Amino acid sequence: MNVLVVESPGKVKSINKYLGSGYKVLASFGHIRDLPAKDGSVKPDDDFSMIWEVDPRAQKRIKDIVDALKGADKLILATDPDREGEAISWHVLEVLRQRKALGKVKIERVAFNAITKTAVLEAIQHPREINVELVDAYLARRALDYLVGFTLSPVLWRKLPGARSAGRVQSVALRLVVEREAEIEAFRAQEYWSIDADLAAEAGSFTAHLTHLDGKKLDKLGINNEAEAKRAVDAIGAQRFKVGSVESKPVKRHPAPPFITSTLQQEASRKLGFAAKRTMQVAQQLYEGVDIGGETVGLITYMRTDGITMAGEAIAEARQQIGEHYGKRYVPGAPRLYTSKAKNAQEAHEAIRPTSFARRPESLSRSLDPDLTRLYELIWKRALASQMESAELERTTVDVVSGDGKLTLRATGSVTLFDGFLTLYQEGKDDDSDEDGAKLPRVKEGEATAVEKVTPAQHFTEPPPRYSEASLVRKLEELGIGRPSTYASILSTLRDRAYVRMDRNRFIPEDKGRIVTTFLANFFARYVEYGFTADLEEKLDEVSAGTLDWKQLLRDFWRDFSAAVGETKDLRISEVIDRLNEILGPHIFQQGEDGKDPRVCPTCGDGKLSLKLGKFGAFVGCSNYPNCRYTRQLNQKEGDAVGGTRVLGEDPNTAEAITLRSGRFGPYFQRGEGEKPHRASVPKGTELANVDLELALKMLSLPREIGKHPETGEPIVANFGRYGPYVAHNKQYASLDSGDEVFTVGINRAVALLAEKKAKARGPRGSEPLKELGASPGGAVVKVMKGRYGPYVTDGEINATIPNGTDPLSVTLEQAITLIADREAAGGGKKRKKKAKAKPAAKAKPAPKTKAKAKPKAKTKPEPEEVEG
Repeated sequence: MNVLVVESPGKVKSINKYLGSGYKVLASFGHIRDLPAKDGSVKPDDDFSMIWEVDPRAQKRIKDIVDALKGADKLILATDPDREGEAISWHVLEVLRQRKALGKVKIERVAFNAITKTAVLEAIQHPREINVELVDAYLARRALDYLVGFTLSPVLWRKLPGARSAGRVQSVALRLVVEREAEIEAFRAQEYWSIDADLAAEAGSFTAHLTHLDGKKLDKLGINNEAEAKRAVDAIGAQRFKVGSVESKPVKRHPAPPFITSTLQQEASRKLGFAAKRTMQVAQQLYEGVDIGGETVGLITYMRTDGITMAGEAIAEARQQIGEHYGKRYVPGAPRLYTSKAKNAQEAHEAIRPTSFARRPESLSRSLDPDLTRLYELIWKRALASQMESAELERTTVDVVSGDGKLTLRATGSVTLFDGFLTLYQEGKDDDSDEDGAKLPRVKEGEATAVEKVTPAQHFTEPPPRYSEASLVRKLEELGIGRPSTYASILSTLRDRAYVRMDRNRFIPEDKGRIVTTFLANFFARYVEYGFTADLEEKLDEVSAGTLDWKQLLRDFWRDFSAAVGETKDLRISEVIDRLNEILGPHIFQQGEDGKDPRVCPTCGDGKLSLKLGKFGAFVGCSNYPNCRYTRQLNQKEGDAVGGTRVLGEDPNTAEAITLRSGRFGPYFQRGEGEKPHRASVPKGTELANVDLELALKMLSLPREIGKHPETGEPIVANFGRYGPYVAHNKQYASLDSGDEVFTVGINRAVALLAEKKAKARGPRGSEPLKELGASPGGAVVKVMKGRYGPYVTDGEINATIPNGTDPLSVTLEQAITLIADREAAGGGKKRKKKAKAKPAAKAKPAPKTKAKAKPKAKTKPEPEEVEG
């Protein structure tokens, strides 16, 4: 018997079927151990020795592997074919050695790039040893991330209250977002004008733009006011024009290479609207396999890669598909071979491609969820197009000149002579530029043209765009920062730490993120420099190549880094505040149109406003504290409050003043004064500049009584709460879809919502499932449910929460079984075990009378509706 260990349980069934009864396939469920999240897990004073801790959830899996190895001939480690997969195999092997479970068992390492029978059997025939260099690179990377995070974060907590964490790559990515926002704020728009002319020639009309005026070439800002634009229009109207030159040249457009991890994330963001994390979740499902006609099939090759090559047999199949479906004209004379421009790309790894090009997207649409279908189609088209013939275009430039030779109008356009790969796929862009231009009529040099219409248009220069997920990933890749497997987690961490927010799929730094970046850039400048971080990545690649000792890399890094941290021990918070005030002042205290000093305290009149650091983070306060207690939130704009208070008007019923104020937990409305005035929070996401008396009165009118419940006669009310808008009756709550419904929801809908909530509150047996996934290995039906704390999966006995950010309807049976197994391993399986033992015990001997009293007590113990994972 041979024991084969993979990472994911989703692969077990397929691989077991491929290998047959002579193999027992088990899953490690990812990493089985890690560095404990506490100080001292990496010991620089002991030559960077590490303390590893086995995940409690992994104990059962390790035991299963240990038990399977008894009497086994061979242990085959078949974790993923990347550096992380190599590390998981190493961890499994180390733990088994510590438990003396190996004996005389032969150890082999295999790696396959796709979950297909051919790939798996081929890998089994070519085993190797664990790649020590890749493991060393993993250890170095893990130690670096730990040392930076657990050394720098405490400095932030001490010197910068309210900050959450810092990270080796995370902080550099945040710096990119913050610096782009600073560019946007510093940007000053400049006026410029474009002049377009509609021209008529013998073969048809076309549009050209003015490129030369008074015999001089115009740059973008050449015409910068309306008077100049009018002069140009008049000059065109006073002249006759003819075609001065016509230049046509053939141009070829070549297809892009198949996807690597970063380009897949970028294109899925542009074309599908997927976040990087979502892209990788869906790609993981496609790689591990989906059920098609009762058989689990891996649809794509491994999705964490920076290699852009494809296997020879894949290229041959692609060329065959192109010829059959698009014609021989679309098949290049020789296969296309791509080489990566990125430094240290692992060229031995394949690009992301379908495991079979014959498996066309339209044939899978009924077997796959919509997101899986869309991502598979994107991968299939990109990979197939990469082996298609180039597109052939004819690009034409026509210059039309005035009789005096001082004016030139230029038109550019192109004609597609052969669409080539464009018939299947065209790469997305982050802007709307059209590089090919419009189609032009055929004109000849010297041909007269008539000016039909002249159109001047005013423009203003625009600031650089904020980063989208696609453009930020591309920028990190260009700088050589991070690696394919890290981008999704980096972007998620920035959001999870509330350092950034998303607006129309663009990153906007929160003030908390600005402060952290400013602090690090001033006191740890070297460690958030792009060049330094990229250089460190290159050194880690040198470790993986075996040309640099990983311990030496850590020694060199720690020597300088620990010294930099040591220099901050005597740093006073007042120094930090002074530096932040100096740098962030223009952002926090923006000059108003009235010309008043934005730093003058609006309450006392002679105090100076400045940045303050408190227990809950940064805020703005007066220098005359405690005599003057004016404060406001950091992101509150000047003029949003006066003296911490803005009068909105009077309550028409009570004549009391309605004010907008800023408090510890954000802006709020208040009616009147006194010891306990009526208050209501400003709804989240509301721009304070748009707040008015009408909104304040609506919020202060809450809770709103909708009517009496038809069954109890008790009132039903609507209000806002900690978790959003809701309706309530007799301490029972049901969420509303939007804040507007608080003011509009009627009695019928409110009763229906409460009844639906009550039905779902009965637990797994009384609620309707969102989706039934199928039978578990034990035969129980696995369902997706909606619970009080969010969606979860259940097999009727064990409930496991679905991770945040995961669409509950996209969860597969394999994923659900994994979540339930994790929950059971963590202690959620006690109830199941008790049930299994209770039945035979009852048959063997009745329970003693002295214990019978305890029985009703056990029955009264409530079953949990679901478990927060």
